[in-house]
Amino acid sequence: MATLLGNINRAVLIGLALMLAVILGFHGAAIEADTKVWAGWLIRAAHAWAGVLWIGLLYYFNFVQIPTMPRVPAELKPAVSKYIAPEALFWFRWSALATLILGLGVPGLSGYPLGNPLTFQPGYALIGTGMYLGIIMAANVWMIIWPAQKIALGIVDADADAKAAAARKAMMGSRINFILSFPMLYCMVTQQSGL
Repeated sequence: MATLLGNINRAVLIGLALMLAVILGFHGAAIEADTKVWAGWLIRAAHAWAGVLWIGLLYYFNFVQIPTMPRVPAELKPAVSKYIAPEALFWFRWSALATLILGLGVPGLSGYPLGNPLTFQPGYALIGTGMYLGIIMAANVWMIIWPAQKIALGIVDADADAKAAAARKAMMGSRINFILSFPMLYCMVTQQSGL
């Protein structure tokens, strides 16, 4: 079992195979009847998966890495800054982009124009608010957090003062996204409730 599940690629393939079994088991008839409806469900599921990865990493940074780093002995910090953080930031920024792109595709495949939530049309203000918060957060990842992290982690050459300033900037950008994630998630989850 360890050989099978010890490899992340195999674990992903097993997860996807199980998802395919669920899709065919529960939605096989729907796929045959209306492919567009099923495509909407699939895009929504992919949007949720990418969002879980993105926000999960955001919470990892804010609940685990940022508070723990001051207690990590100096000789061990390079292990985080050279190996763990760059890998986590890779998945963080690309899952943010995937979440955004997939999220912008959900309205059209769900039967309403993207303009309805983006212009706060009646019945769409809650999801529109969530979408704008998500757009702001994704922009923050790519325009504030990632450029600052490249400097802080030494991916881009900089002196010690610039690295320290960039680390503070990245942390503040991350904290802003952390704060915005609460109302954003609430808006996304409760839209279907009819409130």
